[in-house]
Amino acid sequence: MFKNDRWIKEQAAQGMITPFEPGMVREVRREPAAAMEWPRSVLSYGCSSYGYDMRLSPKEFQIFQHVPGTVMNPKRFNPNNLTLAELQHDKDGDFFILPGHTYGLGVVIEKLRVPRNCTVICLGKSTYARLGIIVNATPAEAGWEGHLTLEFSNSSAADCRIYAGEGVCQLLFAEGEPCEVTYADRRGKYQGQRETVVTARV
Repeated sequence: MFKNDRWIKEQAAQGMITPFEPGMVREVRREPAAAMEWPRSVLSYGCSSYGYDMRLSPKEFQIFQHVPGTVMNPKRFNPNNLTLAELQHDKDGDFFILPGHTYGLGVVIEKLRVPRNCTVICLGKSTYARLGIIVNATPAEAGWEGHLTLEFSNSSAADCRIYAGEGVCQLLFAEGEPCEVTYADRRGKYQGQRETVVTARV
């Protein structure tokens, strides 16, 4: 059963999501700043009826590139296959550009601590899906904690902005009977991720 906004707020008060927005944020207001208009619309983030929309961190976004003579290998990941994207700014906000038919990695601002009786499913937002951007559906298992690394695929031929500090994916919380062994108990390889991109590990 997917958990509702009441449950999400109760768990957030115990540290499940930090920082936490109790409602959907669609507009931000700040002091006037160069090249930006205030208030301005944002891709929504925060608590929804049956989920929570996370924000993309402005700290890091990496794009896959082809390195002649190399083959991607999840057991021996080559960091040379990634290039750091530049954070750009204009009146619409802060953003990275994901070129057409490419793949990138980002990380969320919020830290997540998954309860022992819950699994979290991460899905993309419909606004990006309409542009051909696919956020891979990935789970966060019971007991996992850290900042989620997100995987983006640009299935269109057009370059696309991915906005930092704004909503980029939605988490759905599925509750079940408490498991015998959590991700934390077995010391999973992606446990405790910081607000930085984490590549494939074995």
